[in-house]
Amino acid sequence: MAHYFEEQPRAASRPATVDLVLPDLHLRLETDRGVFSPERVDLGTRVLLESVPPPPAEGDLLDLGCGYGPIALTMASRAPGATVWAVDVNRRSIELTGRNAKAAGLDRVRSMHVDEVPPEVRFSAIWSNPAIRIGKPALHEMLTRWLSRLTPDGVAYLVVQKHLGSDSLQRWLAEQGWQATREASRAAYRILKVERT
Repeated sequence: MAHYFEEQPRAASRPATVDLVLPDLHLRLETDRGVFSPERVDLGTRVLLESVPPPPAEGDLLDLGCGYGPIALTMASRAPGATVWAVDVNRRSIELTGRNAKAAGLDRVRSMHVDEVPPEVRFSAIWSNPAIRIGKPALHEMLTRWLSRLTPDGVAYLVVQKHLGSDSLQRWLAEQGWQATREASRAAYRILKVERT
């Protein structure tokens, strides 16, 4: 079975579009098979985008696991002076995010593979609907890698389904020395706010 977190999706391409409708934003996004939630904007993503405070107006922002770009494009729309790094391992997702950003006129979105982000870049905000299904070891490795790149006053917001381990993830983050609090809870999703202690 193919997974959306593979670098080269095995699913045959079948382009489609979905609408992202938020109180402050309406975008039509290209999508395709072999990427995360290609039929509709995932409910967890919507909960995240409807729950978090606006991102910092400037600096570098990160959408970790960008898929076809709903989080990155929302960040870029809400913070037009910031640079939004939209990263994924899935090459089809990266391409879609780039096209969607261009179509929306959001020229400060940088869509790229996770290994292509310059090592010196530090993020004042990270928003993510992380790929929980990659398994705990890979998830923990991914979060350790990227949370360490928060600026001293940077904040990460992660959306995680309750039954997929949001509470255990919150405990693990605290054990790693992060301040992890529940920012919001809706429709069986938790928004975890993660900061340096």
